[in-house]
Amino acid sequence: MRARYGIPLKITAGLTATAAAGVAYAAGIEARSFRLRRVTVPVLPRGMRDLRVLQVSDIHMVSGQRKKRAWLQSLAGLRPDFVVNTGDNLSDTNAVPEVLDALGPLMEFPGVYVFGSNDYYGPRLRNPARYLLEKVQGRHGLNGNPPVVGAIHNPWEDLRDAFDAAGWVNLTNTRGRLKLPQAELAFTGLDDPHIKRDRYDKVAGGPDAAADFSVGVVHAPYLRSLDAFTADGYELVLAGHTHGGQLCIPFYGALVTNCDLDTDRVKGLSTHTVEDRTSYLHVSAGCGTNRFTPVRFACPPEATLLTLTARS
Repeated sequence: MRARYGIPLKITAGLTATAAAGVAYAAGIEARSFRLRRVTVPVLPRGMRDLRVLQVSDIHMVSGQRKKRAWLQSLAGLRPDFVVNTGDNLSDTNAVPEVLDALGPLMEFPGVYVFGSNDYYGPRLRNPARYLLEKVQGRHGLNGNPPVVGAIHNPWEDLRDAFDAAGWVNLTNTRGRLKLPQAELAFTGLDDPHIKRDRYDKVAGGPDAAADFSVGVVHAPYLRSLDAFTADGYELVLAGHTHGGQLCIPFYGALVTNCDLDTDRVKGLSTHTVEDRTSYLHVSAGCGTNRFTPVRFACPPEATLLTLTARS
């Protein structure tokens, strides 16, 4: 018996230990290894001064996440020209005060925001394998899936009211402006396409000709939204939602994006082309996780400092 089964049992034990170590690392270390990424985007009109943009996304705050709160508070030390919050701030119905505490120092700066599905609805336990199945079937969120029944409703109105009181501009299917010392910026935002709340027809028409520069903002980078922004002439679109794939394979990358965006553009800076027009797309990998899957692997949590520079 020993000669026949000894080696397979050792292999099984080794694989089990390796898997356990991987889960422990993904949940206990990497999910808390917050990082700042720096990206330069040559997108501004010639002669315009650089702009420093801090993008935060997918915080998915759960009560008691002190390290995440402290890290987000520390980002104010970057002194950005403005902040863009691309949604999914919550993963706990009781976490609004902690989100506001974490973002309090950043709310001293000009900012804009959109919401994601997890701002509106509480998370639900689901099999992670469903993300792969939905990718194969081309179904994501409420796009092709039946409506959610019995959803937990988050107190998103409290977030909205606090952001608005701080002077951040709500871009929910609307346009807005920020007047900075060096420029006047226009923004066009959409509500979350992941749950079919986007209404591009309400904001169509292209960049604001009276502003120095215009930016498109959306939580989930669904292709219909990227196509609309790009076709309308926006040169920069900011999004989140994907978590960068969250569980990635080293030297390969993400398996899913949780939307119809391809995995090659799951995070970071890329481009999006529609016919003869091309825009820059930046997708934040975000700094949180769903409370029921608090793990990240080969995809550390992040915020991004984008430096917008003049086109060459």
